[in-house]
This record gives sequence, C-alpha cells and structure tokens, in this order.
Amino acid sequence: MVPSVLIVDDEKHTREGLQQALAENYDVSLAANADEAFNLMDAQPFDVIVTDLRMPGKSGLKVIDKALALPNRPAVLMMTAYGNIETAVEAMKRGAVDFLTKPVNIERLEVLLQRALKTKTLEVEVRQLHERLDEKFNFAGILGNSPRLKEVIDRVKLVAPSRATILVEGESGTGKELIAQALHQASPRARGPFIAVHCAALSESLLESEIFGHERGSFTGATERRIGRFEAADGGTLFLDEIGEISPSTQVKLLRFLETKSIERVGGSKPIELDVRLVAATNRNLEQLVRDGKFREDLFFRLNVVRILLPPLRDRAEDIPLLLAHYLKIFSEENKLPALTLAPGALSTLSAYAWPGNIRELRNFCENAVVLHHGGTLSEYDLDVKYRGGVTPPAAAPGAAAPVVGNPLSMEQNERRLLREALIKVRGNRTKAADLMGISRRTLHRKLAQWPELDVTDK
Repeated sequence: MVPSVLIVDDEKHTREGLQQALAENYDVSLAANADEAFNLMDAQPFDVIVTDLRMPGKSGLKVIDKALALPNRPAVLMMTAYGNIETAVEAMKRGAVDFLTKPVNIERLEVLLQRALKTKTLEVEVRQLHERLDEKFNFAGILGNSPRLKEVIDRVKLVAPSRATILVEGESGTGKELIAQALHQASPRARGPFIAVHCAALSESLLESEIFGHERGSFTGATERRIGRFEAADGGTLFLDEIGEISPSTQVKLLRFLETKSIERVGGSKPIELDVRLVAATNRNLEQLVRDGKFREDLFFRLNVVRILLPPLRDRAEDIPLLLAHYLKIFSEENKLPALTLAPGALSTLSAYAWPGNIRELRNFCENAVVLHHGGTLSEYDLDVKYRGGVTPPAAAPGAAAPVVGNPLSMEQNERRLLREALIKVRGNRTKAADLMGISRRTLHRKLAQWPELDVTDK
C-alpha cells in the first residue's frame, strides 16, 4: 500500500512543489491552512503529516495536537522558515518526530519521511502487543462466573492500583500466577516489567543470587557481577511463587527490602533503592509455618498487607463447563486438529469430578483428550475410571461385607455411585442396568428422574 502524506502549508508554490516531488512514491494530499487539514484528517487517515509552523489562523502546533489526538495517529514532521532551537523543542514536545527548515531539501525530506513511517509502524506494533497482553492478562482472561471467583476479581480490581504488597494463597494449580499478572496489568505499573521467580525450584544459595544478584567474587564461580530479579523488576512487579519455601537468611533480606525498599547484592554492601511492587504466593499455610518456627512472623505480617485467597476448582464447579470448552478449543487450534466436543454425560461426569489438581489438571486433561481423540464427541464411556467416581474398590474377601466407597453413612451417595457404574458397565441399557442392580425398570426410571445428571442411557 502506498503511504499517504498530508502537506499543510499556506504557500501554494511550496505545497504544490512538495506534492510534485513526492507524487511518485506517496499518495499526497494538500491543505492550505489548519482548518482544511482538520477536515481532511477527520475524513481519512494519513501515515505522515508535514506541516508548516507559521500560517494564518491556527499554527502548525495546533495541527500537531489534532493529529496526535486521532485514534490512528500519524507521524508528524514540522517545517518552517523560522528555524530556531525553541521552535524545534516545542514541536518535539508536542509530538513531532522531526524538524525541517525552509527551503525544504527534498532528499532530506525523503529520509525523514522513511524514518517517520518506520516510527509509526513500530508504534502500531507496540500498541498491538500491549493490546494482546492486556487481552491475555486482563480480568476477562480469568475464566469463570462463580460467586467465589467474582469475589476474587473484585478484590484484585480494588487493590491493583495501590502500592500494597499482596499475598496470594491457594492450592497448586488454582492460577496464582495468573492473578499476579492480572494485578500487574491492572496497576499503574502495567508498562513496567513483570518478573516471576519460582522459589521452590532453586536451592538456597542460587535463590539468593537469583533474587538479589551478586558481586563479582562473592562466591566460587561468581566471575562477574549479576543483576538480580529485584533490580530487573524496578518500576514493575516482582512475583515470588512458593514464598513458604525460602530459607531463613533469604527471609531476612526480603524483610529488609519490605522495610527499606532497598536491597544489597550477595557480596555487596551498597544499598540499592528500588521501586518494586511485591506479590507473593503460597500453597502452604504461612500462619502454621510461623507457629512451627519455620517462617518469620514479622515477614508474614509484612507480606500479608492484602490477602487474596483463590478457591479450588471443586468450590466453583459451575465454572468447569466454561473452562473445559475454553481449553478444548485452545488445544484443538494449537494442534491444528478438529474441534473436540463433550457429550452431556461426559460434561456431567467431569463437572462432578473434584479436580484435585485444579485448573492445571483440567488443562492437562483437555490437551490429552484433544491429542488422543482427534475431534468428534467425547462420551462418558471414553473417560478414565477416576473421573467416573474414583478407583474401583478391591474385591471383598469370601464371607466379608463388600467395601463401601465414600461416606458409609450416605446411602444416597452410594446409590448414585452404584447406579452410575451400572449404567456405564452396560453402556446405557436401562433394562440391563436394572437387572444388574436387582431393581425394576420402573424403579430405575424413578431414580433417573430424581438424578437427571446420571441419565446417559439409550432411552
């Protein structure tokens, strides 16, 4: 596509001369004053605007202001016969990418136009990247409509703009890092770095060096100075996952940062002041670790300024169908495979499953299902036995009572389980299921009317 250029100049011979010089490589439009330029900018987008500074009526600085307020903002070049440093500085402050003096050197103008087009392309790419990041890590990226999850999102929205330290608690696989990223993206630090450190994955000595950095010669193998994650996160957010695993010495250094907003590299003695927002996460009970003498109480209170507790997936079962549909679609697209759908019985079974590994386990299930089944519909009979009520109990010894799975006092729970297993075993044949359970077909119909989620039969 040919780049579009708008030339704004009250001198007719100047604007027409520039149009003639540029016409071979650019789509050139002309305006004799700022008002004409405003009308053209409202009517169509331009890649570059070249405007005179001094014109009757509104000046070229007003043209810059108008151009840079547009949704699809063009690059702007300023030209004037009154070239001086004050004018150039003011034009650049307003947002012009460069400055030309009259009479305009065409070769110089061509160079500046190419540079301006590259600048505009880069700005578009950066804006699109930020939009993709915002889409990925904003609240819409946290899937679910359950009341428990909405409470979490509301709390994240409330505290994200603050500078407060955040402690995110939850079982493994509940999405603690995703919440930390959402906190970062919703904060004034969103354009700064987001640095994550998984504390449990590193030994004590490596973790201190990784977080705080080290000076050359501070220990064997330290052949050069290393900048730690704290310094890398300056102006942004540092996320420390599994904070309950850090050693006492690292706890002391972390406490010092929270009290002074400064760190010292390993082997160093000079404090380094930093502007870092700390978000910590754990799947352990820090209060119990404090009582056990394994975690500093003063550090716990410093970390626990704002607490966000993520519910396990079993406590927001209404979100499971949405998550399953989302990840099945993602993995089908990633693997370039036909879409995999869930039959009603499979969806009911998976929604009733406890998902001890939480969202991480659900993601893995979806990827496995997509790769193994290559599209089509996944039925309840295709699911592993663990999703269908747990591991089959061992056979009872001769003369012994049959073992009972789950709460032995819950007759309804066991009856539901037995009915489900019977239907699965006979692949949904109601007559055979009734015979297998020793009940009439009418009784089976009544049970299915009571528990419709179990109704995966052939009718």
